[in-house]
Amino acid sequence: MTAQAMASLSREVLEDAVVDRAPIGLAEVISEAALQTRVDRKFLLTPEEFTALSERLGDQFKIMEIDGLRTFRYESVYFDTEDFEQYRAHRQGRRRRYKVRSRTYADTGLSMFEIKTKGLRGATVKHRVEQAPEQAGELSEENREFLDQVLASEYGEEAPPLSAVLDSTYTRATFVNPIDGERVTCDVELNYANDEKQIAGPDLIVVETKSADGRGVSDRALAELGIREVSMSKYCIGIALLHPQLPANRWSRLLAQRFGTRHDPVSHPTRPWSMVRS
Repeated sequence: MTAQAMASLSREVLEDAVVDRAPIGLAEVISEAALQTRVDRKFLLTPEEFTALSERLGDQFKIMEIDGLRTFRYESVYFDTEDFEQYRAHRQGRRRRYKVRSRTYADTGLSMFEIKTKGLRGATVKHRVEQAPEQAGELSEENREFLDQVLASEYGEEAPPLSAVLDSTYTRATFVNPIDGERVTCDVELNYANDEKQIAGPDLIVVETKSADGRGVSDRALAELGIREVSMSKYCIGIALLHPQLPANRWSRLLAQRFGTRHDPVSHPTRPWSMVRS
């Protein structure tokens, strides 16, 4: 079976899982389940495991629907320094770390500039502002000012020089529990690219639970199925895949077992590069 055919199996089970659920609109998600400060937990599921999870979530979870669509194409551009300072901060588990990205919702045209920081007890805090879609591939002056404000407020730091270092695309569906604000995002067809190459992800579903304390209904369902949390950042995995010369010991086993790649970093320095977009 080809990689493309395998990937379509993940998309198929995702579509099957969302088709009959009650819908929830974006406005209701924002008002009742925004969870800008939350505990995020990531899991990698096979199509069979994902189907079992969907069945366990029950009727209390609805599916986010916008203009009749229940799965959406996401396009993300990540920013970092020339020597991948934030990638290294995540690899080393530094407390003061952050991610900077532009995220465009391809099906609706909405584009956001986002900074994700770590708050108290490891909770993720998302700061974001809307931007014009054509700004997604660059760090505009307005977004740079917003970034400076966030880092000064959160960490008392100034932002270093940043440029676009990674493009990422995937298809997502979002399960929402409006009772307690819990969300479960489910990503398939993950692809990474830079100006030199493009890499497709495996036939797996990236499931991320987002709850107030990390012990939501979905977390309990995953535990009952015997599915363990993984230490994974889509950004860091993408950088490690595209730049095998960089140290990636924190994700080496995951890369080998689930992404089918051996990671043998070498000692030569990283060559700076820039993203190419149409």
